[in-house]
Amino acid sequence: MKGTVFVELLKMAEDAFGEDVVDHVLDNTELANDGVYTAVGNYPCSELVKIVEAFSEYSGISPNVLQVKFGHWMLEHFAEHYSEFFTGKTGSFEMLEAIDLEIHLEVKKLYPDAELPRFETKRMADNHLSMRYSSPRPLVGFCHGLIEACVLRFDEKASISRCPIEHDKMSTKFDIMLEK
Repeated sequence: MKGTVFVELLKMAEDAFGEDVVDHVLDNTELANDGVYTAVGNYPCSELVKIVEAFSEYSGISPNVLQVKFGHWMLEHFAEHYSEFFTGKTGSFEMLEAIDLEIHLEVKKLYPDAELPRFETKRMADNHLSMRYSSPRPLVGFCHGLIEACVLRFDEKASISRCPIEHDKMSTKFDIMLEK
């Protein structure tokens, strides 16, 4: 997993809890890199999960809620640092449909070794997008947060539901229903 994700998680934690708390949590969590990450490094997802769980224990906020909050944080990071991907998109559905078809293609050009999740989308109606998120990483809450933040970014309102796909343990189906 790209180091920028770790760097941004720690920035979000500093923003929420303060630098001293982040240092304390990292010092008391068994991490391969001792909690030191660079934006250009590659690190195992298990480290990210350990960090989220450690902040969950500290704060009493569930790991899922923290992942959702982090999804919101990362969408803002993407919008700020990769605004070209948002240019010309008229709504959240268009943006979500572009993840696999456009954004991940560009990421693969820059980082051929990147192990990216899959996002398969299908428009069920003008106001209903079905999305299958597939990843071996336990980051469904993070994905949910990205979707929520994407909807908000385009000044839309939606209900978002998710359910695991029984025959595929690494996939989750999201249904996004825009309010008219």
